[in-house]
Amino acid sequence: MIKDHDRSGWIGASDTHIVMGSWQTAGFRRWFAIKLGLATNTYTNRYMQTGTHFEHKILDALGIKRRDRQIRIKKLRLRVNLDGEDRAVVHEIKTHKSPKFKVTRAYWQQAQVEMFATGKQLVIDAYRLLPEDYENYFREINLGRHTEHPVPYDAAWIEQCFLPRVRVLADAIKKGVFPE
Repeated sequence: MIKDHDRSGWIGASDTHIVMGSWQTAGFRRWFAIKLGLATNTYTNRYMQTGTHFEHKILDALGIKRRDRQIRIKKLRLRVNLDGEDRAVVHEIKTHKSPKFKVTRAYWQQAQVEMFATGKQLVIDAYRLLPEDYENYFREINLGRHTEHPVPYDAAWIEQCFLPRVRVLADAIKKGVFPE
């Protein structure tokens, strides 16, 4: 569960799809302005709020005790917030409303960075929310709506694709400039 909404100075694991996307877009410039502390983003919607409210309840139902740990890798300006974890596995909670959950490219990339930061395997714990869940945050968790999606670690992708790009962005953040 996110407690600190200040995104300046750090790149999060959930930002990985932006790190890996085009840096020539208005969306990237808006995102990087937040990283430089020049802008803020307070956008939220009912789907984000509901997912946040259900996250700890889902971890409780799964028996995951350790949660909300933050890992900082200062030289990369990387700040990774973990939903939950046990000794060997990171548990990334994703809520959804569709009948079948799909591990998107953005989720896969986020998972790669979380595994890089922790040295652990990762499972996406997907939980299907029903329309009633958006109206009542006190509903019980029904594990019949939970699916588990292990994500294999791709060290080559981290080394060859992610790290070269995040290093450029980290350097730009440290200098307080937009990346070249």
